[in-house]
This record gives sequence, structure tokens and C-alpha cells, in this order.
Amino acid sequence: MKTKLRYKKITVFYRQDKVIIKGICICLLSGVLFIMNANLLAKENPEKATLAGGCFWCMEPVFEKKDGVIEVISGYTGGHKENPTYKEVCSGKTGHYEAVQVIYYPDKISYQEILEVFWKNIDPTDLNGQFADRGSQYKTAIFYHNAGQKKIAEESKQELNESGIFKEKIVTEVIKVSQFYKAEDYHQGYYKKCPVKYKTYRIGSGRDRYLKKIWGDKIQENN
Repeated sequence: MKTKLRYKKITVFYRQDKVIIKGICICLLSGVLFIMNANLLAKENPEKATLAGGCFWCMEPVFEKKDGVIEVISGYTGGHKENPTYKEVCSGKTGHYEAVQVIYYPDKISYQEILEVFWKNIDPTDLNGQFADRGSQYKTAIFYHNAGQKKIAEESKQELNESGIFKEKIVTEVIKVSQFYKAEDYHQGYYKKCPVKYKTYRIGSGRDRYLKKIWGDKIQENN
């Protein structure tokens, strides 16, 4: 009788241990799956960078060819009129900037790297436009989406100011993002739709001559 009781107790303890071990395994597996799922979600959730660098035709290709960039959208932002047209923005009366919205995977290309591409494709010392395009609609600006982007943008601007690369002060503004309106379809991917017209415009604008003069061999080769 005593032997039977001891056997029953051992069996119970053994079964309890199995339950505990099984529970630990389930918890560990759940933790691993949670981490994997979190990493997967991070990769599947792209971020946005909104940047004004003058004519948006010229800003699309330099970002589109970067690894980690999903899409580059030309549009208008920073103004006071809803759904402005290209003609209205060109008048300079709506307060909008021509800008691009870069959709990217932050695990493949960082916001800092996005800004490095941006700086090397604009004249950040021009307060009244960009190259051949004059007017407030062609001014440069970084439109931040969150506090993290704001901090990185301000630090990046300060670093460039202190680098001595430019003789004049950097005037590119760092502004909180506002409503971004997608430009008309014929503007999207213009450099691909109308390559001859695009090249003619770009060469005539003086952008490439300026960038070559400032950056030399460091200039982006994907224009």
C-alpha cells in the first residue's frame, strides 16, 4: 500500500514537471515568435521622408535608384490651398513647395542616408529658388514627420554648415510636415516618360554643373 502511494506521488510530480517544462517551452517559443514578428513588421512598415529640392523632376531619380527606396512621389506641400494644381503652385501664390515624398525601408537605408543624398543634389545656400527655377515654390526644405527626423535633420544641417563645403550659410529650412498633395500624373517619373525633354531641361538648368563644382567625385552618379 505504501509503495503504491509513493508511486502515485512520483507519477504526479513527474507529470507536474512535464507540465512546467511544456509551459516554459511554450513561453520561450512565443517570445521568439513575437520578436520575429516584430522584426517582420518593422521591415514591412516603410517610413516617409518629405523633401523640397527645387524642381521635383530632378529629385525623383536620385532617390528612386537607391536600395531600400520603394517609391518617390512628386507633389506639393507647405502651402495654404487645398489640392493645388501645378499652374497654381507655379504662380507662387499658394505657398507650396515642389517636393518629393520618399517611401523607404529604414532597415535598408536610414533617414541620415536619405539626407546625404538630398544635400548632394541641391544648392542649400540659395534662398530664392534652385538654379534656373526662381520663386518660393522652388526653395529647399526638409519636412520632418516626427521628433526623431527633426533632430537628425537639424544635426545634419549643422554638420554641413560647419564642414566648410559651402562658403555661404545653409538656408534650407527644417519644417514640420503638412498636407502633401500628389502632383499630376504626367509629373510622376517624368525623367522616364520624357527622357529627352528631361535631360535638356536638367542640363540647361545648371544643376549638374553646380553639383560637379561643389562635390566633384562625390556627386551622385544616378541623375
